[in-house]
Amino acid sequence: MIKRNTIQRQLVLDTVRAMHCHPDAEQVYSEIVKDHPHISKATVYRNLNLLSEQGMIQKINVSEGADRFDLRTGEHYHMRCRCCGRLWDAPEGAANVSLTGNTDGFSVENVLIELVGLCPDCKNKK
Repeated sequence: MIKRNTIQRQLVLDTVRAMHCHPDAEQVYSEIVKDHPHISKATVYRNLNLLSEQGMIQKINVSEGADRFDLRTGEHYHMRCRCCGRLWDAPEGAANVSLTGNTDGFSVENVLIELVGLCPDCKNKK
Protein backbone atom coordinates (compact mmCIF):
# COMPACT_ATOMS: atom_id res chain seq x y z
CA MET A 1 0.00 0.00 0.00
CA ILE A 2 1.41 3.37 -1.02
CA LYS A 3 1.12 6.03 1.65
CA ARG A 4 0.09 9.46 0.45
CA ASN A 5 2.44 12.32 1.12
CA THR A 6 1.24 14.53 3.95
CA ILE A 7 2.29 18.01 4.99
CA GLN A 8 3.85 16.55 8.14
CA ARG A 9 5.82 13.93 6.20
CA GLN A 10 7.12 16.57 3.78
CA LEU A 11 8.06 18.76 6.74
CA VAL A 12 10.05 15.91 8.31
CA LEU A 13 11.80 15.17 4.99
CA ASP A 14 12.61 18.85 4.42
CA THR A 15 14.02 19.12 7.93
CA VAL A 16 16.30 16.09 7.52
CA ARG A 17 17.42 17.54 4.18
CA ALA A 18 18.19 20.95 5.73
CA MET A 19 20.15 19.54 8.68
CA HIS A 20 23.10 18.30 6.56
CA CYS A 21 24.03 15.68 9.14
CA HIS A 22 22.80 12.33 10.39
CA PRO A 23 20.22 13.47 12.95
CA ASP A 24 18.34 11.28 15.36
CA ALA A 25 14.57 11.63 15.79
CA GLU A 26 14.93 13.95 18.80
CA GLN A 27 17.10 16.34 16.80
CA VAL A 28 14.62 16.36 13.92
CA TYR A 29 11.75 16.99 16.34
CA SER A 30 13.67 19.81 18.06
CA GLU A 31 14.20 21.54 14.73
CA ILE A 32 10.59 21.18 13.58
CA VAL A 33 8.99 22.26 16.84
CA LYS A 34 10.75 25.64 16.64
CA ASP A 35 8.49 26.70 13.77
CA HIS A 36 5.64 24.23 14.27
CA PRO A 37 5.03 23.99 18.04
CA HIS A 38 1.87 21.90 17.66
CA ILE A 39 3.50 18.93 15.90
CA SER A 40 3.78 15.90 18.14
CA LYS A 41 6.91 13.89 18.76
CA ALA A 42 4.98 10.75 17.74
CA THR A 43 4.19 12.31 14.34
CA VAL A 44 7.86 13.03 13.73
CA TYR A 45 8.95 9.51 14.78
CA ARG A 46 6.20 7.87 12.71
CA ASN A 47 7.06 9.89 9.60
CA LEU A 48 10.79 9.25 9.93
CA ASN A 49 10.06 5.53 9.97
CA LEU A 50 7.64 5.78 7.02
CA LEU A 51 10.15 7.79 4.98
CA SER A 52 12.72 5.13 5.76
CA GLU A 53 10.37 2.31 4.72
CA GLN A 54 9.60 4.17 1.47
CA GLY A 55 13.31 4.53 0.69
CA MET A 56 13.26 8.33 0.88
CA ILE A 57 15.79 8.35 3.73
CA GLN A 58 18.02 5.72 5.28
CA LYS A 59 17.59 4.62 8.88
CA ILE A 60 20.97 3.97 10.48
CA ASN A 61 20.96 1.61 13.43
CA VAL A 62 23.71 2.90 15.71
CA SER A 63 25.22 0.33 18.04
CA GLU A 64 25.32 2.78 20.93
CA GLY A 65 22.53 5.33 20.96
CA ALA A 66 19.47 6.34 19.01
CA ASP A 67 18.88 5.47 15.37
CA ARG A 68 20.02 8.17 12.96
CA PHE A 69 18.62 9.19 9.60
CA ASP A 70 20.44 9.93 6.35
CA LEU A 71 19.26 11.43 3.06
CA ARG A 72 21.82 9.35 1.20
CA THR A 73 20.09 6.04 0.55
CA GLY A 74 22.65 4.33 -1.69
CA GLU A 75 25.13 1.83 -0.31
CA HIS A 76 27.71 3.59 1.81
CA TYR A 77 29.24 3.29 5.25
CA HIS A 78 29.44 5.49 8.29
CA MET A 79 32.05 6.44 10.83
CA ARG A 80 31.11 7.22 14.43
CA CYS A 81 33.26 8.90 17.03
CA ARG A 82 33.11 6.84 20.23
CA CYS A 83 33.80 9.98 22.27
CA CYS A 84 31.42 12.68 20.97
CA GLY A 85 29.01 10.41 19.05
CA ARG A 86 29.31 12.36 15.79
CA LEU A 87 28.31 10.28 12.75
CA TRP A 88 29.33 10.95 9.16
CA ASP A 89 29.73 9.23 5.81
CA ALA A 90 32.91 7.18 5.43
CA PRO A 91 35.05 7.97 2.41
CA GLU A 92 34.67 5.63 -0.54
CA GLY A 93 36.67 2.45 -0.04
CA ALA A 94 37.00 2.88 3.75
CA ALA A 95 35.29 -0.46 4.28
CA ASN A 96 35.99 -2.75 1.35
CA VAL A 97 33.31 -5.44 1.62
CA SER A 98 31.90 -7.56 -1.16
CA LEU A 99 28.26 -8.56 -1.40
CA THR A 100 29.23 -11.52 -3.55
CA GLY A 101 31.88 -13.08 -1.30
CA ASN A 102 31.73 -16.55 0.25
CA THR A 103 28.59 -16.54 2.36
CA ASP A 104 27.90 -20.31 2.53
CA GLY A 105 24.69 -20.02 0.52
CA PHE A 106 23.42 -16.98 2.42
CA SER A 107 21.97 -14.30 0.12
CA VAL A 108 23.36 -10.98 1.26
CA GLU A 109 20.86 -8.18 0.74
CA ASN A 110 22.58 -5.40 2.64
CA VAL A 111 25.81 -4.71 4.49
CA LEU A 112 25.74 -2.47 7.54
CA ILE A 113 29.14 -1.33 8.67
CA GLU A 114 29.86 1.16 11.39
CA LEU A 115 33.45 2.28 11.66
CA VAL A 116 34.02 3.39 15.28
CA GLY A 117 36.96 5.46 16.45
CA LEU A 118 37.90 9.01 17.36
CA CYS A 119 37.11 12.05 15.25
CA PRO A 120 39.94 14.56 14.72
CA ASP A 121 38.49 17.02 17.27
CA CYS A 122 38.25 14.42 20.04
CA LYS A 123 41.66 12.97 19.13
CA ASN A 124 43.25 16.42 19.48
CA LYS A 125 41.61 16.94 22.90
CA LYS A 126 43.20 13.76 24.31
